[in-house]
Amino acid sequence: MIDATHQINSVRREVGSRVLDAGEARVVTISQTYDTDQNDLWDAVTSAERLPRWFLPVSGELRVGGRYQLEGNAGGTVERCDPPKSFFATWEYGGEVSWIDVRVLPEADGRARLELDHISHVDDDRWAEFGPGAVGVGWDGALLGLALHVSGGPAIDPDEVMAWQTSEANHEFMRSSNECWYEANVAAGADPVAAREAADRTIAAFTAPPEPPPGS
Repeated sequence: MIDATHQINSVRREVGSRVLDAGEARVVTISQTYDTDQNDLWDAVTSAERLPRWFLPVSGELRVGGRYQLEGNAGGTVERCDPPKSFFATWEYGGEVSWIDVRVLPEADGRARLELDHISHVDDDRWAEFGPGAVGVGWDGALLGLALHVSGGPAIDPDEVMAWQTSEANHEFMRSSNECWYEANVAAGADPVAAREAADRTIAAFTAPPEPPPGS
């Protein structure tokens, strides 16, 4: 059973920036503490055998310099890796390149915390149109899957995932996530009116009904 409210409240979200070789980039940061230790959480987010249980099937070489491909989603190159603490990889999707910086940190109580930065060169017009929720809502969904996995939940069932994605419960989860990203954007200094408009456009895009097939 998914407790969407508990999951939304368990996640920390931040919006910021980072300077890369190619210039200043926008950073969306999401993090959550899990009821497992650092080594197990590291294995959950880096193992080709465990990733499909909560995220997506992955192929390729999960090592420094290796190429990976998430089924139906992004691919990229692993640029740095420091087990069981962190890895840094490109995130290549739709002809664009961004980066993910993933950290697995031990907590004082024996649990572990996942922190993920999604770093991208987003032009001002596109950022103004959708804001951080365009990326953040998707990562909220991933952290939900990870929470279910490390708590002992069953592996993802594709049919159940499809049913969840089109359900009102999932739409409400995405609306709650998007609202939190709106608040993080304002906290980072965004104009509240412009941030509100961007958040509204984002959630409309995520919850729009699928278009019928041609000729139907």
